[in-house]
Amino acid sequence: MKRRAFVETAVVACGATAILSSCTKGETEKVQEEAAIPQESGQGTETKLVQAPESKQVQAPQSQPGEVPDFASEMLHSDMDGIGPDGKPTGQRATFTGTSKADAKPEEAEQNQMTLTQEEQDILDGKQGEEKAKLMKILVVFGNTFGAKKLVDLGGAPHSNMFVGAPYMKSLIDMLDQCAKAGLKSYAPYTVNPRPYDVYNVQNNSKDMELVYEGYPLQKDLDWVHVRLGAPDLNYRTCACYLDEVGNAPEPGTYVAWAESSAVNYGNSALGIRTNRNGAGMDLICAMMGKAPIFGLMTDEGRRAKWLVDVKTTKEPDWGVLGTAIGRKVVEDVPYVAGLDQYFEGGKLTADNLHLLKAMGSATASSGAVGLYHVEGVTPDAKEKGRELLVEGYQTYVYDDAEQERIVATFENLWPDKEGDPSAAFIGCPHNTYYEMVKWGRLVTEALDEAGKKEAAIPVYMFCVNKIRDRLAEENTELAGKMKRAGMVATNMCGVSWSGSKGFSERVRGVTNSAKTRAYSTIRYFPDEILVKIIVTGKMPQGA
Repeated sequence: MKRRAFVETAVVACGATAILSSCTKGETEKVQEEAAIPQESGQGTETKLVQAPESKQVQAPQSQPGEVPDFASEMLHSDMDGIGPDGKPTGQRATFTGTSKADAKPEEAEQNQMTLTQEEQDILDGKQGEEKAKLMKILVVFGNTFGAKKLVDLGGAPHSNMFVGAPYMKSLIDMLDQCAKAGLKSYAPYTVNPRPYDVYNVQNNSKDMELVYEGYPLQKDLDWVHVRLGAPDLNYRTCACYLDEVGNAPEPGTYVAWAESSAVNYGNSALGIRTNRNGAGMDLICAMMGKAPIFGLMTDEGRRAKWLVDVKTTKEPDWGVLGTAIGRKVVEDVPYVAGLDQYFEGGKLTADNLHLLKAMGSATASSGAVGLYHVEGVTPDAKEKGRELLVEGYQTYVYDDAEQERIVATFENLWPDKEGDPSAAFIGCPHNTYYEMVKWGRLVTEALDEAGKKEAAIPVYMFCVNKIRDRLAEENTELAGKMKRAGMVATNMCGVSWSGSKGFSERVRGVTNSAKTRAYSTIRYFPDEILVKIIVTGKMPQGA
């Protein structure tokens, strides 16, 4: 069976079992009948599941592209796609296993069967309730699909990217609602991505509110599910869950099952945790079970680097452009990046410099599908193992001034009105750190003072978790006031979600310093110094 057909089959099987109301006790009993006789071992009783006959497997139809709505015409690609040097898709597709498509072995995965402990088998057999049995069945199919040998217990806390209450999420929301009604909860309080809108500070007009309530009719239901499963209040909603103000930063080596590409990317790399790039729903299934199949980026072998990225710019690189270049080059492979330790004093990541890796990493995950990178002399795995992380026969990619210029030249102007003036600035994707909020507050207000102006020429949306907004108000009250008077709006929403909303590109000519935002929208990318000038003048620099 070809890998694509196999993965589609397995995923449909997961999806079918995920809708809990569609599964019966008889289905669980079938799995029991197909299990082998338990064998005694020194570690207790283990059961090895036997693969169901081919005739019993769910057969998925070949996926076909649907009609693209008018408002989505500028949504160029997902982070499953490889992008070549010309900025166009290469045809490379991510496997989500931490290994490149070339190294995927569908035949081996097709035959794989995980070994379960006696406790796990008991759960599958329904001894801890029907809902947990069905969730365990999903994990078993998921793990077998990706070649996992066993499940591992999770630590730290989960992070979920189930944040959009759109109609297409109804089946997953219904499934999670059934779990909540059965009394299931996450093994630990967890964090969640920001809401896709903010009707208090941003979309507080009739047109935008109409689009919000038409587009996200299930938001209340989703938020209520999260409350019952163990998420804290909305003030902690952020894609940057690892910030001190939020506190979801597990110790190095901790197994977790996070979702949200930028959080997974930062967590694996800068924190040294071990998680795969999980999809929405799988994160919470693992959270309720407290377990996840171990494969890919959770394994020692899966964390080895196939690329050495040698950064040789004559001055500090543009971190977003660097991340874009890496993502396009390696797609999903793990890169080992050299030449950046000079920008981290003593090789330490601090609250004042972590935004550099946040910007680079999120770009690798959005322009490619990178779930882990190593930075020589800085990130935990690289500090411990150094270049031993490089596989035999690794490839080298040199990133110098000329390469940086070449990548920037591929950033197209996607505004429908290409000659129009900018109308809004978007800063904070992923969400701003406290350091970034203070930095940008000073950059903009000081530039306005120098220009003899009190207010920015265009609104400046500063995306951050509410806890950081509150800290700014408490610790930097005068600056916070100046920022507000200057037209800088603090919001805890997801800017990328807003930029993908109906009619956005016709209404808003956005500018940003986020390479991730650029990758997912029509918003144009500029380095900080140019972005400040645009904010103050409301005009594009000559030649931009």
